[in-house]
Amino acid sequence: MKNVEFLHQLFDRLWATYRDRVTSVRDYEQLLATAGADFQNDHIAFRSIAWQQPAAGISSIARPFQALGYRPAACYHFPTKHLQAIHLDPPVNDTANSKPLPKLFVSELEAWQLDPADRQHLAGSLDQHRRPLSLEVLDHLARIGSSPTLDSETTLETLSDWFHQRPWPAPERSDVEAVAEVSQYAAWVLVHGYAVNHFTGLVNAHRVESLDSIEKTAAALAAAGVSMKSDIEGEAGSRLRQTATEAAVVDVEVTEAGQTTNLPWTYAYFELAERGEVIDSESGESTRFEGFLGPQATQLFDMTRQS
Repeated sequence: MKNVEFLHQLFDRLWATYRDRVTSVRDYEQLLATAGADFQNDHIAFRSIAWQQPAAGISSIARPFQALGYRPAACYHFPTKHLQAIHLDPPVNDTANSKPLPKLFVSELEAWQLDPADRQHLAGSLDQHRRPLSLEVLDHLARIGSSPTLDSETTLETLSDWFHQRPWPAPERSDVEAVAEVSQYAAWVLVHGYAVNHFTGLVNAHRVESLDSIEKTAAALAAAGVSMKSDIEGEAGSRLRQTATEAAVVDVEVTEAGQTTNLPWTYAYFELAERGEVIDSESGESTRFEGFLGPQATQLFDMTRQS
């Protein structure tokens, strides 16, 4: 299935950039290699801001993936943070010996919930949002699995650039700092655009006794010198348990007094997820929980809060 191969190539590119900037990822990789454990990416998270003119938000990120076969599975709402999200399940992957594709968790800030003065701090950037991906690009993505004549390499470059390049010019420093007082999420999107917010190691996939729980894995990372979230979201034996490394800090491009300069800002963290069993309502059989839990995600949003 060529769309599956294309998705793996895209995720490899996103992973390479993310891994280069988040050093704790390399510590995790070393930990798994030493223990002989397996790595599986459970999900990738993206952030956005809902805007009207031009239109932007969840669809800006989700549509190319939907063209490649991803399908919305559930919706989530975080009223105290003015956020909503969807998660998308990957296309069926029947390619022999191919690693599983991750789920996607795509969120957006409900800009209409902010005060007009706060929205104005977003407008300088969001009003200059680049044009959306064209229908031609989405058409190419949808036909990658069926048309051998398509130039998939050019389309791959287009799509990887879509996530790596901020969709508006460098924001004003004063706007970033002002909006951060209201929503650290909004400030994060202003400076990082649609860059990956986090990848997620699935603890269930480790398959070695020394790392067979989220507690053991988090403790091993902490012992290796990785700064970790102080607690684990979710009770032992529950449907979903999550924790994360502290977010890396990188220099971001901003504008100040008409000049471009750099500002240190939180970027991304690496998440750990351990999935429990639930009873399927139709079959009555035990199956692994593959969704997300709103209260836990609320806490993880704060991992990129600027100190």
